Amino acid sequence: MDPTIDRVQKGRAIAGTVASFLLIWTYGIDGGWSGVFKDGVSKLFLAPLILILVGPLVIVGFIRYAPAEHRPLLRSRLRHPLKAVCWYMGAVAASVACLCTVSQSGRYMAMLGGTAGMLGAAVVPLVLLPVLLWMAAFLFFSSGAAARYAFNTADVHAALPAVLTVVLVWVLNLVSLGDGLPNGPLLVKIAAFLGGPLSVTAVSCWELHHLRTRYGVRVRG
Repeated sequence: MDPTIDRVQKGRAIAGTVASFLLIWTYGIDGGWSGVFKDGVSKLFLAPLILILVGPLVIVGFIRYAPAEHRPLLRSRLRHPLKAVCWYMGAVAASVACLCTVSQSGRYMAMLGGTAGMLGAAVVPLVLLPVLLWMAAFLFFSSGAAARYAFNTADVHAALPAVLTVVLVWVLNLVSLGDGLPNGPLLVKIAAFLGGPLSVTAVSCWELHHLRTRYGVRVRG
């Protein structure tokens, strides 16, 4: 943890939020502010899934790029990110299971009939709904943490989260292209589309430089 890196990352995030707000305020957005909220929530949950899908390719390339004598050590440290991924995917699976059970419990209990069916139809949602709400809250907060810390991949190598962040932001940007470019003149659309990932890439490159010059952190050497 480096306070300088943390301040720069927060500053970029604040600047990006302000720029997005001014863009929407000036040129509007399809779907209004509710569309902004839905887009933010969808990206919050989409980011960890992209990391899970694309991250292994980046990590494999990162370890292959490292000197041969360092690769066994880097591979041995993968258990920490894998543990975080398993916890996250377990929470997703548990949430889906609870949701399916709650939605289908009435039909299944109706097949039992009688007092047992009526009691089961009332008890099952009461038992599972609090679990489902807890899982939803856990996924909401852990999704943001997973995206920021890239599933604890700093335990593998201090430079790995910065590399993963660059890949993540560009993939997210390409995925969001399916919704179309923002409103406004052409130059504003291009700037809005490229501004986010370019600024994140610049901060990540600076972070790698800062780690190398201040702490001697290198991928090779």
